[in-house]
Amino acid sequence: MEKIRTNLEDRLPSFSLILETENLENANLQGLSKSLASLANQDIPPTLATEVLLIDSGDTPADLLERLCQQYPWIDVRQAPQATSYYQVKMLGAQLATGDIVIYSDSDCIYEPIWLRNLLTPFIQDDTIKVVAGETTTRGDGVYGTAMALTYIFPQYSAEKNIAETSQYFLNNVAFRREFLLKHPIPAELSLYRGNCVIHAHHLRQQGYSIWRQPQARATHAPPAGLSHFFWRFLLIGYDYYWQKRLLTSKTSPSPDPMFGVKGKLEIFRERLGKLVTRQPYRVLHLPLAGAIAIAAALLIFAGYLITTYKPNYLTSEK
Repeated sequence: MEKIRTNLEDRLPSFSLILETENLENANLQGLSKSLASLANQDIPPTLATEVLLIDSGDTPADLLERLCQQYPWIDVRQAPQATSYYQVKMLGAQLATGDIVIYSDSDCIYEPIWLRNLLTPFIQDDTIKVVAGETTTRGDGVYGTAMALTYIFPQYSAEKNIAETSQYFLNNVAFRREFLLKHPIPAELSLYRGNCVIHAHHLRQQGYSIWRQPQARATHAPPAGLSHFFWRFLLIGYDYYWQKRLLTSKTSPSPDPMFGVKGKLEIFRERLGKLVTRQPYRVLHLPLAGAIAIAAALLIFAGYLITTYKPNYLTSEK
């Protein structure tokens, strides 16, 4: 096993890991420590990276940053200008990085020990691959965890083994060839809270580029923490749905992706429910109470969409 590992490490392209602290505005600060611990536990150690950039948006207490840098000396902390948005921070990371591959992680995600290996391997195997997306699912158990598995942004794992083309990626679990990303940057100046990567993925595919999903590069994402975060996050999902639908509908393509319709959302819900019950049948016991939370989340999404239909920028101005 050690010989295989050494051979792979010898063949690795140079790579840069990028994570940011902007998400910590709504997340538990312990999440950053757990995320870094999961990176430290990768079987391809982060010390092999050209750099591990932690882009701080001013959301992390200075004493915590100091402790983390002592614990993980491979972290290179960079300060983002004030009022820099999530996507601007991400692109700033790509501009500062020097590795051939730019790998994005988030401060509220935990990564499986072979995540980095599996995300990098396709770039070794095929020089034409430009984008590799891992799979991210929502972390949590019990009634609330079950509700979030059914309604929050991230689907359950596919349980597939091989890479395949996909239509989207999540910016907490994706790798790009850096020069390609700099030529085709993620649009930062859009009327979206999150979800710019949906627009970016759509544009890349329109230009004939493939996005590859690596199902063995797996991460878990924290669910909304607390009532206020839950309330605003699901309202803003509705806000983003409105703007994504509007941005992806044009005179040349008047029909948006079916995923934005009610039928598409119900199909996604049915698929998630089927996987949940099949893989974790004990969660059926959570469904009566989880269903009530899921309905509340769905109503907030609908409310966010409806509010944005009549007052397009109201929710982000309030946030």
